[in-house]
Amino acid sequence: MSFSFYPKWVKLFVVFMVFFTKELEKQILIGAKVVKDGKPNTCGRLLMASDNTNVQKELKTWLSGAKRVVVAGIGNPIRRDDFVGVKIAQDLRGKVSESVYLIECETVPESFIQQIIDFNPTHVILIDAAVLGLEHGESRLVKPEHLTDFPAFSTHALPLRLFCEFLAKTTEAKIALLLIEPKNAEFGEGLTPEVETSAMQIVDLLLRVLP
Repeated sequence: MSFSFYPKWVKLFVVFMVFFTKELEKQILIGAKVVKDGKPNTCGRLLMASDNTNVQKELKTWLSGAKRVVVAGIGNPIRRDDFVGVKIAQDLRGKVSESVYLIECETVPESFIQQIIDFNPTHVILIDAAVLGLEHGESRLVKPEHLTDFPAFSTHALPLRLFCEFLAKTTEAKIALLLIEPKNAEFGEGLTPEVETSAMQIVDLLLRVLP
């Protein structure tokens, strides 16, 4: 069967996997930069942890001029605080305008590429738990290019940097990650109190700054 007969989402997924494979090969080639003397190079994480940027101010500035925004929550529902991104997307549902498209990606954001493209966003914000060396529940707004090449900050199989790069190329939207420091990402359900409080604060913040 000709490739043209496959559904649009299948063809897009194939293109994404080709892109992902090429980028993964690049990461393997530069892998020596990640480990020095047998120890992980954590300079990127330390740099982020020392950044005391006001998230509210950063979000407001980043969303300036936004017309259509995708808010994608990422996380595993059975790994405690890792679920925080999805929980925030859930809590926003029914409270945002038609200019905002909410997605509960769980651990497979790549499965929602076509929906994101079809929405034709000007901005895409991905919300996820990530180990940044901050206080539990603290958050940072991060541009994809500021993520270290390897290892990925998040606990998920697909490096978010590569996902962001692909989205940027296919949608021409501005991409950012809102990353939240987890306290407990072990198997289990429910957020820890610190991260639950942070999630509620982020929901309130997003309701103030989203179009």
